Amino acid sequence: MTAAASGDGAGGRYGEAVFRPEQAGEGERTDLGALAYDDVTMARLRTLGAGPGWHCLDVGAGTGTVSRRLLDEARVASVLAVDRDVRFLTGRPGLDLLEADVTAPDFAPGRFRLVHARFVLMHLPEHDRLITALAELLVPGGVLVLSDAVDLTRGRTPGTPYSTVMRAMWEGLRSTIGTDVSWVPSYPHLLRRAGLRSVAAEVHVPPLLPGSPISRFWADTWDRSRAAMRATGLVDDEAVDAAIRYLDSDECAALSAGMLTAWGWKP
Repeated sequence: MTAAASGDGAGGRYGEAVFRPEQAGEGERTDLGALAYDDVTMARLRTLGAGPGWHCLDVGAGTGTVSRRLLDEARVASVLAVDRDVRFLTGRPGLDLLEADVTAPDFAPGRFRLVHARFVLMHLPEHDRLITALAELLVPGGVLVLSDAVDLTRGRTPGTPYSTVMRAMWEGLRSTIGTDVSWVPSYPHLLRRAGLRSVAAEVHVPPLLPGSPISRFWADTWDRSRAAMRATGLVDDEAVDAAIRYLDSDECAALSAGMLTAWGWKP
């Protein structure tokens, strides 16, 4: 769940202005997100056929939870786990590591039956080019699977400490590191435009319950991006603290950011 390359925000890239991998606890924060989403991701990958004989590319592999589960549960032949910083990854038989920038023009790690990227492209510019480039890494009959966040705090969502801070977070991350989830619902169209077929998509929204992995993930994420959120002028530290308390209370009645997963097949 770490970004594999730079964003276009004024503050630089994911992992520098915020969410620095060397900051204590960053690996644990990433793992909390994995606990919230890995089962859904794996169910989708296995339904799409990931299994013995498949060679897979996991872009922005983070702490490697999906890569390892592809090997252990789906019994794929191999996984190449790619990240711009691989300090949270450990190689093993069948699992190779590559420290690389997926946006680099010379990024060409080979051809794969499955190319998977989760919570990566939302932090990067040049969405059309990157999706086309990832599609080109597929062998014929291969599948590209992309997952990113969709913001569910817009429109007529009731105002709560949670929704106030989430809106500030999205705006702060956009201005700081270029994170932009507004285009994520266009994934099916972009996959089709990249030449893929049998395109489909689904959305998963994990429940916000006191002490749950997703609630702990958001609380930690807000703590680590406080400066970016304060800079928006929408919240102060008191508002962030109130939202963290709200997440851990029985009063919490809100929708987490959803994870939209879209896929398409190379003819």
